Parts: sequence; C-alpha cells; structure tokens
Amino acid sequence: MTAPPITGGCQCGAIRFRCDGVKSATLCHCRMCQKATGGLYGAFVNVDPERLTWTRGARKIFRSSTVALRGFCGDCGTPLTWEAGTEIAITIGSFDDPSAFKPVSQLEYESRVPFVDDLAGLPRRHNDDDPAIAAFMRSVVSHQHPDHDTPRWPLPPEDTR
Repeated sequence: MTAPPITGGCQCGAIRFRCDGVKSATLCHCRMCQKATGGLYGAFVNVDPERLTWTRGARKIFRSSTVALRGFCGDCGTPLTWEAGTEIAITIGSFDDPSAFKPVSQLEYESRVPFVDDLAGLPRRHNDDDPAIAAFMRSVVSHQHPDHDTPRWPLPPEDTR
C-alpha cells in the first residue's frame, strides 16, 4: 500500500501542487531565506522533483543568487520553493498539513537572528483566554484557499467551507 499524495498550494489558490514523495525537512537561517519568506528563517521540505506535479497554475521564479531560484505565487506572493540544480524544496507552510513535517536540522545557523533561540520561552496567549479576542477571531472570514484540493477556485459564494 502506498502513501496518499501530499498536496499544497499558495494562499490564494492560484497555484496547487501534489507530491508523491518527500525527503527531510529543514530550517534555513540564511539572510536570503529570511528575506524570501519574510520570516525569521525558511522552513522547507526537500522533495523528489520527479514526483512533484504542479496541478494548478505556474509559479513565478526569482533568481535569488548565482545558484538558487525562488518560486512564488505571482498573484498573492506566497513563497513556494527553493530550487538549485536538480534539488527542489517546498515551503512547509504551503503544504495542506504543515504539521506533517518536523524539521530534522537547521542550516546556516550562524546567520540566525539571535533571539530565535528564546522563542519557546515567550509568554503564550490562547484566543480563548480573552473573550473579546475569541469573539473577534470567530467573526473573521478567511478568503484563503482551503487546505485541500478543489476542482476550481475561487469557490462559488454559497460554498463557504
């Protein structure tokens, strides 16, 4: 029995992909990954390019260095890939279930933002701790593509999944 394909895509749904095999997940602290993702580090899953299919749309490409390309959605800007030669890695957050990919190593650690090591110790707030925040969050209507494939997007207005 084979594992089901792993799917994902950008925030607006213009680009979707399916991957029939993944390799390791990593965090990269280099400055290019920080800027490319707009985050403190890039979180990526290496995939087999032969088993990756773009099922909707086409990513735009930015050559971020002499060796790497960065793929992203030209409509919503979601960072999607890091590509170099025959290697391709997909941003963990663009998978429909990012919790499936626990990073196994950190790259370019010397370039990390110093306070990254302290993040786990920060105070935590759950929305339900504050009734006003909880009520506000319940009122938010997301326009993001859902975390599963859809035959078309955007969905008709009556379909509010």
